[in-house]
Amino acid sequence: MPAPIDPSFAVTGPEWTIAAPEPAQPAADGDGSGGGFGDILARQISNLERLQTDAAEASRRLATGQAEDLPSVINAVERAKLAMELASTIRTKAVEAYQDIWRTQV
Repeated sequence: MPAPIDPSFAVTGPEWTIAAPEPAQPAADGDGSGGGFGDILARQISNLERLQTDAAEASRRLATGQAEDLPSVINAVERAKLAMELASTIRTKAVEAYQDIWRTQV
């Protein structure tokens, strides 16, 4: 069984925050779609950070006896754990793809 998220591991401060992306400018061809991969990635990383913060807060409430609904604490922790595993897997696959492209003979 994996260890629960320890609220003492929660990091704060300006060096650990993710700034909101600048508003996307419309593409030069005028399609007006806006956004892009960078915006999507920044949004998903912000969501991951929010899930981790929520799980740490729920764990803290449980440890101090303030949490009344144990299943919601478990759900928050598991949701954060799965999101982190997914992000780690995506990062690993992206690095592998980059390395494969780098080794490709032209």
